[in-house]
Amino acid sequence: MTFTQEPRAAVRARPTAEGAVLDVVVPVYNEEADLGPCVRRLHAHLTAHFPYPFRITVADNASVDGTRAVAEALAAELPGVEVLHLAAKGRGRALRAAWSASPAPVLAYMDVDLSTDLAALLPLVAPLISGHSDLAIGTRLARTSRVVRGAKREVISRGYNLLLRGTLAVRFSDAQCGFKAIRADVAAELLPLVRDTGWFFDTELLVLAQRAGLRIHEVPVDWVDDPDSRVDIVATALADLRGIGRLARALLTGALPLPRLRAQLGRAPLPAPPAQVPVGLPRQLVRFAAVGVASTVAYLVIFVAARGPLGAQPANLLALLLTAVANTAANRRLTFGVTGRRHAGRHHLQGLLAFALGLALTSGALAVLHALTAPPRAVELVVLVAANLAATALRFLLLRLAMHHRP
Repeated sequence: MTFTQEPRAAVRARPTAEGAVLDVVVPVYNEEADLGPCVRRLHAHLTAHFPYPFRITVADNASVDGTRAVAEALAAELPGVEVLHLAAKGRGRALRAAWSASPAPVLAYMDVDLSTDLAALLPLVAPLISGHSDLAIGTRLARTSRVVRGAKREVISRGYNLLLRGTLAVRFSDAQCGFKAIRADVAAELLPLVRDTGWFFDTELLVLAQRAGLRIHEVPVDWVDDPDSRVDIVATALADLRGIGRLARALLTGALPLPRLRAQLGRAPLPAPPAQVPVGLPRQLVRFAAVGVASTVAYLVIFVAARGPLGAQPANLLALLLTAVANTAANRRLTFGVTGRRHAGRHHLQGLLAFALGLALTSGALAVLHALTAPPRAVELVVLVAANLAATALRFLLLRLAMHHRP
């Protein structure tokens, strides 16, 4: 598989006056009351705060009220406002048509209610203009986001995104926020593959982008719920569930041309890391720590059970020996991903060496403690835990050297 070796070119900093760098699409259906205030506010914000030429496209989804007339009046009044009329409904259909027809190198959209604070617009599109990222989304679920909405919508939103993580293994945090942007060259490749024409359009586009190896930039937003929202929650939820099922089947059956997308759009692999920071080290440390906690608990249980009949030192030897063998086996499989019998003997010998070091540390700590005083049982356990922590660090280094880290 090949990957793009050069970073994406940044959008030209000073395009010609008529060449808009950003096209903000506002999809609408029967929004004659809200459309005017929305577009005027958006136009004023872009004029005052956006340092590049822009345009605003009102994508009318087959409205049956006066929305189209309001949009055309705005286009006549404000420079850079365009109108696109569609004969059929569907937010995804409107975005596909508007983005496909736009000459701008960066494409965005936002909902007509302007629930998202416009101060987030420049941070949203700046990484796309510079070439750093390929898509950008506003997220209401970041810790620094400020969101005002009812409990019902909060639960639905978080539940939906958890469902996406569990079913489609997504890594982006907020699929449904109506505040997104994409580079036009990326959109040209992805849009023909997105089948949904409604509310699932966003999710499908983002999943394809993630699977193609594209970089998705997330911007925490301030967001205030629109109490007059006309979204049918039940119908939208059912459509989303159908979309998840369809997309999951396509991913499992290989119906989507993901290898081609990765070859065309994916970023080049990172260079080999320095030896001091191997790939996968943080993940290995977390798994090793989990195995270590389990081993320590088992060690203390065995020690306490054997302490009475055997005495402190024999109980320590027995507990450490039993847990050391189990610890090596667990780390071999779970932490370092080594399976099969190949080199298993060498790995367990290395584990026994770690056991010997742990025995020396813990036995030495017990010997020093008993030489100084007759400690209560609780003090013994505290000293043994501290000694085991030191032994654990040595065990990790020894096992990692023995098992040849696999990224």
